Amino acid sequence: MVKAIPNGYAELTAYLSVDGASEAIAFYTEAFGAKELARSTAPNGKIMHAQIQIGGTIVMLSDELREAGLLGPHSVGGTPVTLYLFVEDVDATFARALRAGAKQQREVQDHFFGDRAGQVLDPFGHRWTIATHIEDVSPDEFEQRAAAHMRKAAG
Repeated sequence: MVKAIPNGYAELTAYLSVDGASEAIAFYTEAFGAKELARSTAPNGKIMHAQIQIGGTIVMLSDELREAGLLGPHSVGGTPVTLYLFVEDVDATFARALRAGAKQQREVQDHFFGDRAGQVLDPFGHRWTIATHIEDVSPDEFEQRAAAHMRKAAG
């Protein structure tokens, strides 16, 4: 019997369209330790479909396919989506992503909700929050900390 969710996949899988999928795979390999699982290339050299694994998560990606309406962030003027990546060592992974060509959006810091996190924009226009969970925060404590954070942010 065929499984509704294939082995190795989560219920939700990111699918990224990028201008330069081959270069993106190289970047994700260097920055996040991705492993390439599959690649299907069209006769013109464009990647029609690829799969990489980052930690325990499979991410699918392809080159932009304008005729199919698949455009990357650079072609549409940015992205409203953030990919949240949990790693064992946020500081090391964040530094590696910057060395690989990502641009810092928010520096790494400890957050009231229990994660140490920072944010980068990859060279292909996708936004990544890189995080290490450092503290379990109860719902009541979360509410108290969130309120204090908002008061502080308001000035």
